[in-house]
Amino acid sequence: MNGGVAARFAAAIVDNSRLVVVLVVLLTAVVAAGAAIGDPEDGGIGRFDVDSEETRAREEIESTYGTDDAIVAQIVVRDEGGDVLARESLLEGLRLQRDVREDDDLNATLDERGIVGLENAVATAAVFEDRRAAANGPPDASEPTLDEQITALESRSDEEVEALLADVLDPDADGARGQPGPGAVGGDPYEFLPIDYEPGSTTADARIAFVFQTDDSGPDEDPEAAYEAQVAIADRVDDRFDDAFVFGQGIVDEASASAVGDSFAIITPVALAFVLVALGTAYRDVVDVLVSIVGIAVVMAWLAGVQGWLEIPSSQLLIAVPFLLIGLSIDYSLHVIMRSREARAGALKRDSGDDDRRGVRAGVRVGLAGVLLALAAATFSTGIGFLSNVVSPLPAIRDFAILCAAGILATLVSFAVFVPALKVEVDSLLEGRFGIDRRKRPFGTGPGPVNRALSSGAFLARRAPIAVVIVALVLAAGGAYGAAGIDTEFNQSDFLPRDAPDWAKSLPGPLATGTYTISDDAEYLGENFQERGEGSRTQVLIREGATDPATLAAVDDAATDLDPESTEAVVVRSDGRPAIESPVTVLREVASENESVAAALDERDADGDGLPDEDLGGLYDVLYEADADAASSVLHRTGDGADREYESARLLVSVRGDAAAQDAAADTRSIAAAIESGSSGAATAVATGGPVTTAVVQDALLETLVRAFALTLVVILAFLTVLYWVRYRSLSLGVVTLAPVVAALAWLLGLMAVLDLPFNSETAVITSLAIGLGVDYSIHVGERFVEERRAGESGSIEDALAATVTGTGGALLGSALTSAAGFGVLALALSPPIRRFGLVTGLSIVFAFVACLTVLPCLLVLRERLLGRGAA
Repeated sequence: MNGGVAARFAAAIVDNSRLVVVLVVLLTAVVAAGAAIGDPEDGGIGRFDVDSEETRAREEIESTYGTDDAIVAQIVVRDEGGDVLARESLLEGLRLQRDVREDDDLNATLDERGIVGLENAVATAAVFEDRRAAANGPPDASEPTLDEQITALESRSDEEVEALLADVLDPDADGARGQPGPGAVGGDPYEFLPIDYEPGSTTADARIAFVFQTDDSGPDEDPEAAYEAQVAIADRVDDRFDDAFVFGQGIVDEASASAVGDSFAIITPVALAFVLVALGTAYRDVVDVLVSIVGIAVVMAWLAGVQGWLEIPSSQLLIAVPFLLIGLSIDYSLHVIMRSREARAGALKRDSGDDDRRGVRAGVRVGLAGVLLALAAATFSTGIGFLSNVVSPLPAIRDFAILCAAGILATLVSFAVFVPALKVEVDSLLEGRFGIDRRKRPFGTGPGPVNRALSSGAFLARRAPIAVVIVALVLAAGGAYGAAGIDTEFNQSDFLPRDAPDWAKSLPGPLATGTYTISDDAEYLGENFQERGEGSRTQVLIREGATDPATLAAVDDAATDLDPESTEAVVVRSDGRPAIESPVTVLREVASENESVAAALDERDADGDGLPDEDLGGLYDVLYEADADAASSVLHRTGDGADREYESARLLVSVRGDAAAQDAAADTRSIAAAIESGSSGAATAVATGGPVTTAVVQDALLETLVRAFALTLVVILAFLTVLYWVRYRSLSLGVVTLAPVVAALAWLLGLMAVLDLPFNSETAVITSLAIGLGVDYSIHVGERFVEERRAGESGSIEDALAATVTGTGGALLGSALTSAAGFGVLALALSPPIRRFGLVTGLSIVFAFVACLTVLPCLLVLRERLLGRGAA
């Protein structure tokens, strides 16, 4: 789009302003209808879809073994300095279970195991003790009811309960006194106690119980009933215990949703106040502020409509999109309205003449024509910056990229088409009918502190351009070096809401925030207990050599040789053994309780090491006959009779909830490598599971960042080069325009390293955002400078710089202040992803503005001097 096309476009908008307003309103209504018609579901910020060996192994496990990501919530009871194993505390745990079971809605969400804790093991032992005392022969071996368990404990003194507890927790006993019953998790009472529990002790300051729930939802739906039940159970836990909490996905979702609501209850009025103050300061005119707000409303309507039509699922990352588009809208609005003000004031050299005081239509037409090319170029470059993220392995980031690109296009339509037409109609009405003079001074052009601050960029460009460029390069080099060390790891705790400061809780009425302990609860749980449910285990899939005795021996050696001191993520039980479930552990556990399995194992154990040396497939057949459920949890068998075959085996490795995904993946991969090397090539082992595939995503994320960054730079550089060659026959202007943007990005990455801000699923888009906004600012400055140089009668660089930094610079300052403040208030959010995104985005805007008003003028001056000519 050259100057002639831009002028004709602007004339068409102005000459048909009323029709343009009507058409855009109708089009907006059609697009916005998508918000009501579409049905976007909620999506997780950490959703991923990476084609890798680890992902394929996980899919194979889920199709053959069934998923291990069961719906499990954890109930943690604490008493710092006290004892949660006392009789009354155990009874309260049992009474809680009974209350939940007696509630039909809650009970409907529990599976056959229900709620299981140490209190069940102790009470079951008490029931069996009573049965043995009352029976003349063998006692009833059926699992006792909750009422029986409660009655048995209530009938005993504190000392008698402690004696039962000592038997249950005796490290030398084969099992609990009586038996813990089939409801106990693996029959291991230590699973309900902290990792640092000392075996044999009858006191502890914390214990855990597991809530096992059913999932009646569809394959792509959240189990809402189970999640709602977790919240209801948490209320009952709070009523019964002084210090206890429930942790599960339902609790996390409820806390996250509440935190987002509380955050925006605070952020929205603060952000609105910032925007209004900034717009009011820049425009000093109520009418122009209202026109801008109407334009922003059009953009927001398009945003909601596009998300609905495309059925883009909501996620925490997408919450930032409206703030981004509001900032960009203000930028576009300031350029359009300020340039029309300059045109009416006769401040544009290329349009100077006898009639310096222009009418409404002439002012908007000339102003829009002067800024239209820059807006279109900024829209393209910014859109490309975000669209480059469609190569990301994270669907949430791909959705973010698409929605941002659509919103950026809507911003161009609103502020390059709708707002100029609306301003023509409004100003014409006010001047023509009411006689109100609508000529206003452009921001930053008059004398004052703003003008002096902006002029400092021109002063540096005239006096010390080389020094400024050298300083910028040194800082950029330091930033690039620091960027190499930015962490790319993230885990669940990175996304959990943090508790609000006291001042936020003390706000009046609906502005007051709640209390959020979910992050602290997750940290406590991960540090002290072996968790259950999604993300609590990694896996190792053995595809070859499942029936080779060497493979089984390698599995046993890999678990035995694992050094508890060196592992970063694998849970180590109180007895010092890693929490790994494998064919070895299942075989030994079943053999300890089943004579036929024990005999079959002895027959095949030639060297007496407790492992079979031959006919492992036959031993597995006996294991299946004795306990098919236990065998099928670690072995995959197909066929029948002579066609029976064991296709794979697996290990389930419990990992700490607070461990980083990369640490969990590293530990699991070391186990898989040990199995392959220990089996002398008989087995192939692949590390997989939720934390491992998350680590794969993190690795792919950094690769995607580099690829998207390179793609964005190449496309935008090519675009700018072609643009400036067509307009000005210049091959160097595109490089000069892009250079300060790259420098600003390097500064930002360096500061992220200093502040220890990681690259994760929400800060990953920062490269695209920094380039997009930076190029937007840079194009406006570069275009204005070249325009002033070509139109200036004297050809003075000083005059061109002054007009650029005070005219376009004033609009950029208003835009940068408003956008940075709008994003900066996100730092008040209780949700860490929103807080990090707001902080990093605000910094990127500041750096982009500084670079474009200091480094770019210096580069433009140096380019002029090298070219040795007075025109661009």
